[in-house]
This record gives sequence, C-alpha cells and structure tokens, in this order.
Amino acid sequence: MRPEGVYTEPAPAKLNLALHVRGKLPDGRHALETLFAFCTDGDRVEGEEADDVTLEVIGPFAGALAGDNLVLTAACALRDAAQVDRGAALRLVKNLPVASGIGGGSADAAAALRLLTQLWSIDPAHAIAVAPAIGADVPACLLSLTARGEGAGDKLELVDDPDIAGTPVLLVNPLEPLSTGAVFARWDGVDHGPLGAWRDGRNDLEVPARELVPAIGDVLDWLGALPESTFVRMSGSGATCFALFADGDARDAAAAACPDQWWRLASFLR
Repeated sequence: MRPEGVYTEPAPAKLNLALHVRGKLPDGRHALETLFAFCTDGDRVEGEEADDVTLEVIGPFAGALAGDNLVLTAACALRDAAQVDRGAALRLVKNLPVASGIGGGSADAAAALRLLTQLWSIDPAHAIAVAPAIGADVPACLLSLTARGEGAGDKLELVDDPDIAGTPVLLVNPLEPLSTGAVFARWDGVDHGPLGAWRDGRNDLEVPARELVPAIGDVLDWLGALPESTFVRMSGSGATCFALFADGDARDAAAAACPDQWWRLASFLR
C-alpha cells in the first residue's frame, strides 16, 4: 500500500520491434514506420504535492543524468498547459541505462505526465497535447501499449498482436552510450521499403549504430547464437539489443549466461 499522498507511475522500457526510416518530413525530422512494444520493467517515477516542481534522481544509473531532464520538462509543460498553480516533489528511480535506445528519457517524461495528471486532478487531454513537443517517442510512451508509429513515430495506431503480450524478453546493452542524433546522421538516406509484418522487418539504424559502437555487433551475435532465442534485434538507435524467447526459463538461463561486462534485463512484453 503506497503512503497517503504519494503517487507512483512505472516508466516501462520501450522496444522497437522494427524501425524503418522512410525519408524526411517537411519539418526536417525523419519519417519513420515502427512497431513499439513495452516491457513490464523499467524506470519509476514517484511524486507528491509540493509548492514547487522539484526532481530527485536515484537508482543505478542516476549518476549518468546531469542537470535538467525530460521529467522536469514534462512537468513544467503540463503545469503551464493546464494552468496549475501547485507543484510536485518528483523522484525518478533510474534503472535503465541512459542514451540506450529503449525510451528511457521519453518513458520517464510520459510517466511524469501520467502521474501529475492524477496528482493534480487534471484532464488527461493536457498530457496528450504536450507530449509530442517533449519528444517524438513520448506519445507512444504515454500509452505504453503496443502500437504502430508513423510520421516521426508520434502518429500512433494501437496494435493487438497475441504474439507480443506476455512474451519473455532479454534486453542487453554493452554499456556504451549512443547519441540518437549521431546515429541518424549516419543513416544512408535510402528508403529500403515499408514496414509490413514486424518479424519480417528490420532496424534501419543498426548499421550506423554498429559503426559508432562495434560492441552492438557482439551483443547481436551473442543473442543470435542462443539456441532458445526466437527473435533478435537492436532497439531504436541503440545500443540496447533484445531477444525474445518461447518461455521464461530459457530467457532466465540466457540472462544468467550474459557476459558480466554487459547490462541485462530479463522482462516480459506487456
């Protein structure tokens, strides 16, 4: 039972089961076709009412965050949009690596929007309205449901796929941060075709990401060699990669065998 007045929102890790870069949008952003899926584990945002908006960051990867981040950006944007005259003391429990292609900052911001919508008793429409300006992945993370994303990834259509929900998944990251901007800057500019079935798709950012962080190739090779893995891919702009499994025991055995120098998270898809 949570303490009276303290709210908690999960910020689940986001995976791109496929990510096709189709070109450029008129505003200069990249045109994407992707399938978002979310894990049952990730970061966590806690909060209670206060006079001002403040943020404390704790957890294994707290030290990798410096200064303002998207949680504060989201909180201030929501307060302004809803014309709220109250604040919130927020705490981010940072369990996921930073700049790792699994939505960390976007998921944290989305969790803050959901939490503050409850804490301040405001219309959820305000959170929906401010989410796109915070980041292209924030609308998807606000839903935290399996969805197809188009445009910059912010035009969403919910997907009901029985092969996704409940699937055991292992996330592995070589613990080398990777700039999304740097990866997109190395994209070859070629439209390799539309996204159909996600298992037949690809991640068009894998090649440039591997050029910047060759260890991504090592992770993908290791995951692909696991006899029980059924699907392997890099998520987002990297460097996190993931493998799907038919059952939790196989996933747990893979997690136990993961090289010690890599970060790993054994979870399930929502």
